[in-house]
Amino acid sequence: MCKNHECCTGRGEHRKRLEKLKGLAKALHGPPRWDIIEIIGEEEVTTGVIREKMKEKDYELSRPGLYYHLSELKDAGIIEVSGYLEEGRGAPEKKWTLKRRKIEIDLLGGGE
Repeated sequence: MCKNHECCTGRGEHRKRLEKLKGLAKALHGPPRWDIIEIIGEEEVTTGVIREKMKEKDYELSRPGLYYHLSELKDAGIIEVSGYLEEGRGAPEKKWTLKRRKIEIDLLGGGE
């Protein structure tokens, strides 16, 4: 058994891998985020299209609510902004794609 939980919290590379895993678990927590990933799929999808598809799935997300989920997925490296759609005046709309399709965990720490 460990003392002071130093071995449990990890140091260096172990801690980095653990923090990355925690970030991925947090980003993938909850059905809305899995549905967003499914909506994006293999395509490049605008925020507006994601919002409409989420409504079709019976989610009532405000713009800030949707952006919260998108930013959590983006911060975890699961999705990324692939470009912008400019229509008329106003701010351009973001286009999203999957950054990674699979998540692998190297338990020995030799690679990503």
